[in-house]
Amino acid sequence: MSNVHHINERNTSDDARLDKASEWLAKLDRGLSKLEEQALKQWLSQSYKNVEVLLEVAQLWDKMDDLSRLSDLFPQTPVKQKRLPVWLGATAASILLAVALSFFQEAFNFSFFYPVNQSAVVAKQLNFQTDVGESKDILLSDKSKITLNTNSFVQVRYTQHTRVINLLRGEIHIDVAHDKMRPLSVIAGDKVIQAVGTAFNVEVGQKQIELIVTDGKVLVAEQSTKPLPNLSQGTNKQGQYLSNSSTSVSKGEKLDLSFKGKIAKAAEKVDPMDVAARLSWRKGSLIFRGESLAEAMAEISRYTNIDFELSEDDRLKKVQVAGMFKTGDIKGLLEVLNNNFNIDYERVSPDKIRLKYAAPHVSI
Repeated sequence: MSNVHHINERNTSDDARLDKASEWLAKLDRGLSKLEEQALKQWLSQSYKNVEVLLEVAQLWDKMDDLSRLSDLFPQTPVKQKRLPVWLGATAASILLAVALSFFQEAFNFSFFYPVNQSAVVAKQLNFQTDVGESKDILLSDKSKITLNTNSFVQVRYTQHTRVINLLRGEIHIDVAHDKMRPLSVIAGDKVIQAVGTAFNVEVGQKQIELIVTDGKVLVAEQSTKPLPNLSQGTNKQGQYLSNSSTSVSKGEKLDLSFKGKIAKAAEKVDPMDVAARLSWRKGSLIFRGESLAEAMAEISRYTNIDFELSEDDRLKKVQVAGMFKTGDIKGLLEVLNNNFNIDYERVSPDKIRLKYAAPHVSI
């Protein structure tokens, strides 16, 4: 199609996915039949990458008005709570996806670093960090790719036999370059997440560590006081590190971890749409699928130095947010809340905003 441009070189699978996404956007432009709506939902549910590519193509779509047709692609996840009043539920069903889509960021550019002498193998540590509201893409010397989310800090240490990334703060997504002789380990809290060649997302939250595997499989275990073992050692192909205490997490699964102690929970399957929403920060956006207003504002606060608080009003607790926002766009956020939810705000201090219901208009 003439109005779709290739950003990066892609493999055959990526080209097929891009062509399919372009085809779906063309159909959205002229309107979908009931059968096509079901087929589109099925295609989106097959892989979170389908959702990402569709959004990427939408960013380059010439007819921005037609993007409003994408509002049904992110239905709310069921929330067990009382039915909202009619006047509130109508607005809670969707929150201006079309407006938010226009805020997509440009495709990321990778920064590069390599050893001065790649034939010489030496221990090397490099630190990377992002400020609040900033993201950063890094291509490591082994061609592994790391994306740092807002307010994150990592230490990268490579030697002849090990690849270790210490996530001290924030969130990263990493595409691990395959090297079975030199596994890559991400350390978060007292947990070690180890992989040979895969892709996964790790967030160090306030209460726990969240792991989502987007490709392949990783092993998770408590950090040993001994040097990190090599995954290629041992009698089986996964190595000695695949012990009885290790937990396997595969593509499309999530595992919540405590900062210290044993791994108490098993991995759970995650809907591809939820994975795409959870990782939408990599495109400079935040997708919500029915979260409460309090949950949405807590997530939005990660990308700005402003804290949000909700006034003591039970109506605010019933508001559910579905749609997409640009990270750090406080002005646009407040306009959407006011125009669609009748939620006003007041600045308590330069770095704090209190949300409240707007006073009803009195006609004379």
